[in-house]
Amino acid sequence: MKTTRHVLVLTAGPQPEWMPDLESQFWSVTSSLPTHELRRTLRASDLACVVIDFSHGFDVSARMALERLLALPHVGAVGLLGPDQLADPVVRTLAVDHCFDVLSVPFSPVQLTLSIASAFDMLKSRMRELDPDGNELQRTGLKGGHQVHVEGSMVGSCEAMISLFRSIRKVARTDAPVFISGESGTGKELTAQAIHERSERRGRPFVAINCGAIPPHLLQSELFGYERGAFTGANQRKIGRVEQAMGGTLFLDEIGDLPFESQASLLRFLQEKTIERIGGHQPIDVDVRIVAATHVDMPEAIASGRFREDLFHRLCVLHLDEPPLRVRGMDIELLARRALDRHRSDSQRRVRGFAPDAITALYCYGWPGNVRELINRVRRAIVMSEHPFITADDLDLGEYTQSRTVSLAEAREDADREIIERALLRNHGSLSKAAGDLRISRVTLSRLLRTRGIDVMAFRSSRNSG
Repeated sequence: MKTTRHVLVLTAGPQPEWMPDLESQFWSVTSSLPTHELRRTLRASDLACVVIDFSHGFDVSARMALERLLALPHVGAVGLLGPDQLADPVVRTLAVDHCFDVLSVPFSPVQLTLSIASAFDMLKSRMRELDPDGNELQRTGLKGGHQVHVEGSMVGSCEAMISLFRSIRKVARTDAPVFISGESGTGKELTAQAIHERSERRGRPFVAINCGAIPPHLLQSELFGYERGAFTGANQRKIGRVEQAMGGTLFLDEIGDLPFESQASLLRFLQEKTIERIGGHQPIDVDVRIVAATHVDMPEAIASGRFREDLFHRLCVLHLDEPPLRVRGMDIELLARRALDRHRSDSQRRVRGFAPDAITALYCYGWPGNVRELINRVRRAIVMSEHPFITADDLDLGEYTQSRTVSLAEAREDADREIIERALLRNHGSLSKAAGDLRISRVTLSRLLRTRGIDVMAFRSSRNSG
């Protein structure tokens, strides 16, 4: 049964001027005063985000109705507060204990849209726990009118991630080696695991080895194992990582940091599909699927003589690019809220969500450490925060809170820039291909690049980034 998403605007004032903007987001939007009858009008099969406009005030009866309404498991709230309203103890209790997010008046339509979308995400997560038949809810969600896709342990709603998920499903059907490039912290190992789980090898082992973390003199024994008596201290046979992955997937993480002297033996294994344990004399046939990943600029590493070109071509039959967090748009907030849901139990204090300045900082910050950094910042904030809502200072991002009213024209320009950057990322900076994706002429795209201040060369170099 399809779930309807209601946005119920509760206000004692006139119909807000931003309501038509919400109606254009594929939501069912109505406006009302809070009454006791409202609880009976919202069916449990529907999700409802209640936007509570505290700025016009509510009488005692309306406040009591709010408390009963917000106790429903399929109802979530976003509060709109006027100046100094948190000084009112009743308003403060409703806002802190019942609202997923709180915005200060005035606010931008984009901020409200993001808060409502996040409330729906949390409601769907809550209903998934309550609904034993909600298998599909574990796979997808809705955010601001966009589908939230899940692949393995990864989630995303932006075009770059949707494209990556499609590629994962395609490469999982073959046994050819896969090479995953991307910045540190983007989730390359999660992509490798997703490929394995989608493949026919999913019932066999997934074995990961960090090629840059093992000293060169130990790498041979780690990869291929050794026989008893092969060297001093070898008191029994050891099975190497390659054999451990027999029938499954071997993930060579940080392959770009593999010592040059170890690359020849790895190349030989890839060519011959056999290994020899150290101290052994019989070749062992090995059936494994190879997935490699690195943050290193491989063309530069090859040109400087740090990595063998023939080995790279053996590894890079199929190539996937892991998008950096800074180009993933609304996924930033989606991932932050997901991290909060997963780790909120780390704190004895009840952490309910993110303050508006934290949301602003999440989008303004550049995320050089990508998803790993985002999760770590949220986890630290959960422990250190002294408030129900995590602030930008709790995230140690206080300098990125240039909170200001965003005009509709600015919001549209930001959306244009994000869509154009995604198209350029997908097509490695090719203007012709990106224009084709966007269904505009190359001349129009060139003009938009100038007016939006987008440097196309940054996306062309991403083709060769590690």
